[in-house]
Amino acid sequence: MQFCQEALEEALEHYGAPDIFNSDQGSQFTSTEFTKKLADHNIGISMDGKGCRVDNVFIERLCRSLKYEEVYLKAYKSLRESELEVANYMVFYNEERNHQGLNDLTPDEVYFGRERFAA
Repeated sequence: MQFCQEALEEALEHYGAPDIFNSDQGSQFTSTEFTKKLADHNIGISMDGKGCRVDNVFIERLCRSLKYEEVYLKAYKSLRESELEVANYMVFYNEERNHQGLNDLTPDEVYFGRERFAA
């Protein structure tokens, strides 16, 4: 549970508070300490219901893409190299890679409401 609390604090520090925090109903997310931190930052809480078949579909798809398009294709020489390469992939995934489910836009284009212009 401490890891989740630390990850939340780091995310708030680096990215600010989102409007909504979505998670499953695991004890690490329902603890008084965790939910209080969300409430203190006026973050809405959305928890997926037990047995909902699409609870994790988006994160599972991201993990699959990360593994098959990045991790399985490379033999990293160090933990630091793997961290840098995965970070680079995440930039690519969000800023450059078109997504069929997003009408061939990137996640950034959809989230920020802007499209790239061809040079």
